[in-house]
Amino acid sequence: MRPAVLVVDLQYGFTDPQYGPGFDLDDVVSATSDLVATARRHSVPVYFTTIAFPADDDGIARTWLRKMPAMTGLRAGRRSVDIDHRLGKCPGDPLVVKQTASAFAHNDLATRLAAAGIDTVLVAGATTSGCVRATVVDACAADLPAFVVRECVGDREDGPHHAALLDIEAKYGEVISLATAYSITEGLS
Repeated sequence: MRPAVLVVDLQYGFTDPQYGPGFDLDDVVSATSDLVATARRHSVPVYFTTIAFPADDDGIARTWLRKMPAMTGLRAGRRSVDIDHRLGKCPGDPLVVKQTASAFAHNDLATRLAAAGIDTVLVAGATTSGCVRATVVDACAADLPAFVVRECVGDREDGPHHAALLDIEAKYGEVISLATAYSITEGLS
């Protein structure tokens, strides 16, 4: 009855191939931009996340950065952590800054969603096998139903992308089409 759109890490560091972890996400950004616009038209709140490590602290997330050294360029204050402008993020939209894969780990996102009366999240973002999957796993652990919008998620390779969607559907959430996501948001007004 009260969904929110959760846009996971569609920041320039992932949507612009000039950055180490970046790759071509143009189709995902376009579909997500349409979902965000539809959500706004129907008063569905939109939350964004970004990965941003402190500018001067190399000690944070050491294990993750050893596995993904390209992410060391995702530093606070750099363009790489800004949400891609094509998504139409508004100044008042909630932004969760994180240093872990899950949008729910080590922050107050679950509390904020509960305080807003959110009972479901429509998940978009990158990468399907990384931060999107981790977010859905933690949403499930928090007893918050998550619907991953197929056209609004992407990964560097097709294999991990499809495997993550299969795993999410089997254990943690639902994988839905963009058309179904539109129906969910439009059905509320």
